Amino acid sequence: MCFVLEDPVLQCDERLWQSVGFCSPVCVEVPSETEAVQGTHMKLLCISCMKREEVTATTLVEWFYRPEGGRDELIYEYRRTYHEFPSRFSGRLQWNGSKDMQDVSITVLNVTLNDSGIYTCNVTREFEFEIHRPLFRSSRLIHLTVVEEAGDDFTSVISEIMMYILLVFLTLWLLIEMVYCYRKVSKAEEATQENATDYLAIPSENKENCSVPVEE
Repeated sequence: MCFVLEDPVLQCDERLWQSVGFCSPVCVEVPSETEAVQGTHMKLLCISCMKREEVTATTLVEWFYRPEGGRDELIYEYRRTYHEFPSRFSGRLQWNGSKDMQDVSITVLNVTLNDSGIYTCNVTREFEFEIHRPLFRSSRLIHLTVVEEAGDDFTSVISEIMMYILLVFLTLWLLIEMVYCYRKVSKAEEATQENATDYLAIPSENKENCSVPVEE
C-alpha cells in the first residue's frame, strides 16, 4: 500500500519498499505466445510494469536467445537507444514496445524453423530517488516453437464438432417429426375410410334412421 501525499516520490517509506515492494502496478503482465508459423512475423511479448509511474527511472532492456543445447547470446538491447547485435536475426528484429517502457516487446520478422529456442527478456530499472537509487530487475522466458504450418486451434475444432453434432441432432429431430406426422395422418385417413365403409355397408332403409333427430 502506498500513500500519495504532497510529495509522491518521498512519501513511500523505505521500510515499506523493503517489506512490501513497489506500489501496485498500473498495467497487466500478459504471457507471450509460444508458437509461430514459418515465414510469418512473431511478436515476443515482454511486459514489465513500472510499479510507480510517477517516479523517473532509467530502463535497460536485454533480449537473449538460446538454441536447443546452446548458450545464451545477446541479440537486442535498449540502453537509451535501440541496438541490434550481429546474430542469425540480423535485420529481422524490430522494436515493438511502448514509449513508457512498460511493454518492451520485440518482433522477429520472417520466422524460420531455426528460430525455435528460448528467448529471455531481462529488464533492469534504476529509480531516481533523492535519497537512494533502488534497482528493480525482472526476467521473462519464452519457449518458442516454430512450425511449418498453422495447426487447427483447439477452440475452433471444438466449435466445428459441436456444429456437426447440432446438425445431426436437428436432422434426426426433423425425421422423427416427419415420421410422427405421417403416422398421425395415416391413422386419420384409415379412420375416415373405415367410417365411410361402415356407412356404405348400412342398408338404405336404415340410413334414414341414422339422421339426427330434431327437437321441437
